[in-house]
Amino acid sequence: MHNPDQSQDVTAGEVLAPYLHARAADFLRGLRLHGESGSDTAGAEEAARTLRAAARRIGATLHTFRPLLDGPWADDLRTELAWLSGTLAVEQACTSRLVRLVDALSRLSNGGGPVPAARGSESAGLSVGAARAGALLERQLTLARTRAHSAALQALGSARFHAVADAVALLASEVPLGPASAAPAAEVLDASAGVAERRLLDAVAALPLTRAAHPYNAEALALAAGEAQDAPWHQTRLLLRLHRYATEALYAGGEPDAVLYEAARALDRHRDAAEAASAAATAARTPRIAPATAYALGVLHADQRHEVEAARFAFQRAWRRTTAPVP
Repeated sequence: MHNPDQSQDVTAGEVLAPYLHARAADFLRGLRLHGESGSDTAGAEEAARTLRAAARRIGATLHTFRPLLDGPWADDLRTELAWLSGTLAVEQACTSRLVRLVDALSRLSNGGGPVPAARGSESAGLSVGAARAGALLERQLTLARTRAHSAALQALGSARFHAVADAVALLASEVPLGPASAAPAAEVLDASAGVAERRLLDAVAALPLTRAAHPYNAEALALAAGEAQDAPWHQTRLLLRLHRYATEALYAGGEPDAVLYEAARALDRHRDAAEAASAAATAARTPRIAPATAYALGVLHADQRHEVEAARFAFQRAWRRTTAPVP
């Protein structure tokens, strides 16, 4: 992980501080965009994305390079940034999930998709239930999105958020470094980033990548407890993010690793499909729904679990390229 541009005269703090200053400036830009957005929905969404992206990067950097920082300060700010990022993410997740599910229902009811149950004589039953299933999902997810929007507005107006914003504003000019940050960057930064990389490698090694090497895993699709197998993949996604952000901090201004980004996108798609499948299953448990509606939701659930398997396949293909020997 050593950056060849880091000489022995450059300290870890001299590398880490400018990166954190820049991410804090990104956060403050998002805060300004939020203040300027008013009733502009698109502007508010852009502001939330900017705030979340900056919060994730700052939090990840505080986590990975904690040994070089003031530990209690880093822990406190990271906790608050995780709260903020998580709160702001829910509304956008509800919107994306609804779009994903409605689009999938439309595709399936028109005979598209690889789910066998959506074909043949049962396709008529699917068409009947798809409209009602879509309406049910829209009611449930719109309600969830409305609640998430209210929670986000409440959070952004709270004293807790203003305290976070004040802390990040200070970070834009001063980073509370610890004694270890005075050591050569090539030594201590690589050591901290290496811990994040090893955790990721261990997590990937524990995944069933051999099974994921088959794009449409009928055996996995047949498992009723498929959702229970998602957790290690979700954890790998978070560890890959930490690794990517650590690399970004070390190579500030460098080109991002395209293959690692592709692997990360595959795990994002995996998360999205898994959560969409869960939403379909939740809707199917709604009391007193018509059999045709329940049937459509069952087909939709199977379709999204199929998308989970396809995303795992895409991840393993990308990951194989990250570990391929250089010719």
